[in-house]
Amino acid sequence: MNWRMDKLWFRLKSQALLALIIVISLSGCSLLPAEEEPLKPPLVKPPQENYRTTPVLKGAIAQEVKGNGTLESYFSDAVEFTAEGGRVKEVLVRAGDEVKKGDTLVQLDVGDMDINLRTHEMKMIESRVKLREARLEEDEEKLRIAQLQYEIDQMKYNRLLESFNNKQLVATMDGRITFVAPIVEGDVVKPYETIVMISDPSKLRVSFQIDTSSDAMKVTVGFNVSLKFGTELVEGKVTQTPSSAPQTDDEILRSRYASHVYVETEALPESATIGTKADVTIRLQEKEDVLLIPRSGLRNYLGRIFVRILEDGDKIREVDVEQGIIGSTEVEITKGLEEGQLIVLQ
Repeated sequence: MNWRMDKLWFRLKSQALLALIIVISLSGCSLLPAEEEPLKPPLVKPPQENYRTTPVLKGAIAQEVKGNGTLESYFSDAVEFTAEGGRVKEVLVRAGDEVKKGDTLVQLDVGDMDINLRTHEMKMIESRVKLREARLEEDEEKLRIAQLQYEIDQMKYNRLLESFNNKQLVATMDGRITFVAPIVEGDVVKPYETIVMISDPSKLRVSFQIDTSSDAMKVTVGFNVSLKFGTELVEGKVTQTPSSAPQTDDEILRSRYASHVYVETEALPESATIGTKADVTIRLQEKEDVLLIPRSGLRNYLGRIFVRILEDGDKIREVDVEQGIIGSTEVEITKGLEEGQLIVLQ
């Protein structure tokens, strides 16, 4: 009987111990810290793209050709030795000098030519005296011989005098020296080599060199031109272009005419003279009250010309357009846009 009671007690004790262990285990789990949930990333509002825009405006536009010009004489003459050259003895003028027709510009070395000229002059005078004496003797043969001798001596003298005079380069017109070749005493010059340029300062025009591959080739006679001499603005007109230039056998002049435009004005600043510089603006086309946008707003892709328009604050729409005059900073839009629309710039 006792052994049964012991066995029952042992079973109850084991069950109680097992229950205690289970309770302790459960209470221990409740003492552990709860696992934290991961933090959610903050909501970031996508940035709104900022566009550089400008409204379509109405205004005036011009297609222009700009550059630098120089005042030069309308009438100029290149002076050169024509019959023969020689060695330079003295250069008597320099650029800027005023000269009169017939003034000596350059003297070549004549050697003994002046002495020979005097000798031939003396012989010519002697033969003229003998001719006069032969006429008094009334001897036809002597008269004929004396006459031939006089003619020979006269021809020799005239030829030597012409050669002597050709050793001097003289002014062909009144004017101002605008060019002197870089020659000094002892240099040898050749015939038909331009030595001095004389210009008439009373009638001036602006010479403007153009780029033959640019819009400048569209310039024609009669186009309006603005000339700026320092701070003074003068209006003029194109009077000569490469296509309207006169024919000339002078190779240098022909080459110059092929690359220059000439502008004339009714009046010039008082200080203007040969060589004065001027800023030249030739207007090819002009329009008033047309739609304009900056050139940076016009786009071109594979031949398609279009702009991007900003609408409703954040919507972009592409619009095909047609362009007119293209200025230095703006372009005329002839079709596709309306005044006030916002153009997105590149």
